Amino acid sequence: MDKDNSTINSYNHSVSLLEKKTLVITGVKKIDTFDKLHFILDTTMGIMVIKGEELELIKLDTLSGNVTIKGNINSIEYVVDNKKSNDEGFISRLFKY
Repeated sequence: MDKDNSTINSYNHSVSLLEKKTLVITGVKKIDTFDKLHFILDTTMGIMVIKGEELELIKLDTLSGNVTIKGNINSIEYVVDNKKSNDEGFISRLFKY
C-alpha cells in the first residue's frame, strides 16, 4: 500500500478547468468525500475543496492519481491548516526575548 502512495506522491499536481464544466486534476491521493455540491480531495499539494452544482465523478484513476469531475464548477480552493500555523506562532511568541 505504501508503494501506491509513493507512486502518486511522485506525480506532479495540476488542475485544468475546461469551460467551467469539466475539471481534470492530477496528483490526487484520495477522495475524502463528495456529493453533487462539493468534492474534498487529498492531493499532493494539500487538501482541495471544489464547490459547484450537479457535480459528478466522471473518471477516477487511482493508480496514476487522476480525477475528472463534471458539473457547474463555482470554486476551487486549497485548505490551509491554520491550527498548525497558529500553534507555531504562539510558541514563537512565548519564547521570544
